Amino acid sequence: MGQADAPTKKQSDALNAYSKAVSDFESILGQRRAQINSKRPLPNLPGQALYLARISMMSAYKDLTDALPSKIGRPNKFGIPPAYFDADKEPLIDEYRALFDILEAPPANAQKSDTPFNDVVDLATGIARAKGLDPANAEAAGRISLGLFFAETNGNQNVGNGRSNKYKGSFQTGPSEDHNGRAKWAAIKASIAAIDPALILRDDKEEARAGNLDHRFNHWTAVRDALMNEHADLFPQVAGIVKILPDPIDQMKLFELIQIIPNPTKSALKSGNLVSYRISEPTIMGYLRNNSIFAFGQADRAKTSATFREILDAMWLFNSKFERALSKFDEIKAGQKG
Repeated sequence: MGQADAPTKKQSDALNAYSKAVSDFESILGQRRAQINSKRPLPNLPGQALYLARISMMSAYKDLTDALPSKIGRPNKFGIPPAYFDADKEPLIDEYRALFDILEAPPANAQKSDTPFNDVVDLATGIARAKGLDPANAEAAGRISLGLFFAETNGNQNVGNGRSNKYKGSFQTGPSEDHNGRAKWAAIKASIAAIDPALILRDDKEEARAGNLDHRFNHWTAVRDALMNEHADLFPQVAGIVKILPDPIDQMKLFELIQIIPNPTKSALKSGNLVSYRISEPTIMGYLRNNSIFAFGQADRAKTSATFREILDAMWLFNSKFERALSKFDEIKAGQKG
């Protein structure tokens, strides 16, 4: 029996880099857990080091499986492509998510909703109808918007942000975005009242309840203002978007890109050839990477441009969130019919 070939230097380097990345990830997870359990002060942006360590581990694994394809293992429960993640490391991601739940817990004065998912759908649908959409396309806008809620916060309301001091709340908006959304809501409110007066009664109650509170920490006003800030301007294009991107998850991904790279996404929609529209600006590619798109491994990170079809396909980390959103949307619609 012949022996297996000895690993090349590239393969050995990849193995060593991955081992170090796993060790580093385990170390920062343990450090944060100890700080939290002992109630020691946390650093500014306590989730950033966790995030970077997770990215580094997955990147090192992708480099390893590129160098040694035999290292690609079994599927994992997170739906991450096996070339990017070793299923044996699932407990590390479980701890990662548990820590972020602590780091991003809502502030004590946050005003939660007992119907957070319905609120997103109701607001988006009402806004879409006021923008002139028929019931079917308004429903699509509601479904897409629920996907955004899951993309931004895993469907958790009023959360903080362990990686940013600027973006907060159910839709992770900054103060200027929230204020802009409030102004746009005021301009469209009368049109919505004519279509859905019950929605406006709820809105008046939530406005009174919020008072002087940061509106991003009242779930209703946070969702309302975030949708009005950017996404509602694109609701009139929903019918065309659905034709170009018939997959509901692709539709959600496109609207999530309005959150990440708004101006290039709008330009792509105006181009007349959305899926082939190419992004090549280094700054924009950097924004994508900062949101876990083309962020894993040397081959991904070396990309200097990408079409929107390639970007949508690279957003696989969002798939499980959007699948949960679709399931929740189906529950909501079934409840309305019942």
